Amino acid sequence: MFNLDTFKTFSRAVAFGAVAVSAIAFAGTAKAAPVQLFPFFQPLPPLAAPQPFQPYQPYQAPTYQTEPSEDQDAVETPARFRRQTVAYATREAPGTIIIDTPNTYLYYVLGNGQALRYGIGVGRDGFTWSGVQSVTRKAEWPAWTPPPEMIARQPYLPRHMAGGPGNPLGARAMYLGGTIYRIHGTNAPDTIGKRVSSGCIRLTNDDVSDLYSRVNVGTKVIVLPMTERRADLGSATR
Repeated sequence: MFNLDTFKTFSRAVAFGAVAVSAIAFAGTAKAAPVQLFPFFQPLPPLAAPQPFQPYQPYQAPTYQTEPSEDQDAVETPARFRRQTVAYATREAPGTIIIDTPNTYLYYVLGNGQALRYGIGVGRDGFTWSGVQSVTRKAEWPAWTPPPEMIARQPYLPRHMAGGPGNPLGARAMYLGGTIYRIHGTNAPDTIGKRVSSGCIRLTNDDVSDLYSRVNVGTKVIVLPMTERRADLGSATR
């Protein structure tokens, strides 16, 4: 006959055994991997070992390699176009400038049958001119404002350019009368001895600076025509 008391006693024993087994299993798991009660708190990284003391070093600016100087690539002027004193027969007074357009020379008359000769660049075909003018103005590192006639032919030209090494008028300029023409320097020394300009007379920057130091406002300038091609009259004296 079913005994209720006996059944209750048996049920309690079974439940107790199950609890004991679960506790033993939980204890084994806890030993293998402890439960983290607050997983959002991360452990701090280990502290780095202290670095040895470094003595103070003064700041040293880094060095940079500069671009090569333009002088390294300077164009060497042919010997016949280098500035030199030559024998030159003329009746013009000392201080007069004579532009030998056909031979691309400029003579600065010294007197006593001598002149200082410079190599020059002159106007290209159709842009040469001749006549007598005088220096009406001098300028160092002149600004350049192309005349309307030049802009009409070359509309891409700037309307104005400040003076400086990149300016096509170069280091010095001497303005001739009321014309648009000048005796000036150039940032293209390889054009000396050539016919490339729109009528202006160009020298190297070194030569135009030398001539500029000798010339005064009012100096007479004679420009020979291209048709009067003459033999090289100047033989070097030094």
